[in-house]
Amino acid sequence: MSEQPAFSFEEVLPRFVKATPVRRASGPSKGAEDHRLKHRDRLRARFTEGGPDAVPDYELLEMVLYGAILRGDTKPLAKRLIAHFGDLNRVLAAPPARLKEIEGVGDKVVFQLKLIEAVGHRMARAKVMQKPILSSWDALLEYCQTAMAHRDIEQFRVLYLDRKNVLIADEAQAEGTVDHVPVYPREVVKRALELNATALILVHNHPSGDPTPSQSDIEMTFAIRDAAEIFNITIHDHLVIGKARELSFRSEGYL
Repeated sequence: MSEQPAFSFEEVLPRFVKATPVRRASGPSKGAEDHRLKHRDRLRARFTEGGPDAVPDYELLEMVLYGAILRGDTKPLAKRLIAHFGDLNRVLAAPPARLKEIEGVGDKVVFQLKLIEAVGHRMARAKVMQKPILSSWDALLEYCQTAMAHRDIEQFRVLYLDRKNVLIADEAQAEGTVDHVPVYPREVVKRALELNATALILVHNHPSGDPTPSQSDIEMTFAIRDAAEIFNITIHDHLVIGKARELSFRSEGYL
């Protein structure tokens, strides 16, 4: 048997490296990434020059998502969110668990959406706090719509007013289910006394979208009214917030 030629490691390695093709990591090409960056720049410029009316809801949401998705195309996710929830307001108001059901939504996206929602609520609230309600009624309705119209469960809030009908406190008293929220008149009146409030506006939402009050809504309102009257506290109104409109107990003749 002939003797096999011997090769050293140093001789074989350079030949193997030279002959083996290099596999590059998969991912978007430089051209695709450049296109996305230019798209973001164009979208920002359109918004800057034309204001919010220059872009549709899905493009506003697309730009909001830039804060959570630093690179890549956010348009498909923005469109999926709008298609699933119906509009921008419902996307921002959706519970984190429901948001995460959408492909592409993780903790960073949820954080970004909830952050924008909180900013919107604070801005709307600032227009009514420490202001006379009668002179800022439209702003109050806007705030209630912003804060409550798209919730998946019922929430009961109380707006506390001083002797000049200035809004001194806005507090969520209870949360319930899709069609019920437990309310305790004694706790509502107790809190009013703690704040030295002389009048109240009750507010709760109907996740169904229809603000027509139920019989239990009416009975609950009367119970709070009767308890408050003992301490000379007035119930100015009870607002029921639906998806697209609100109902006023005062305007409908219930109070």
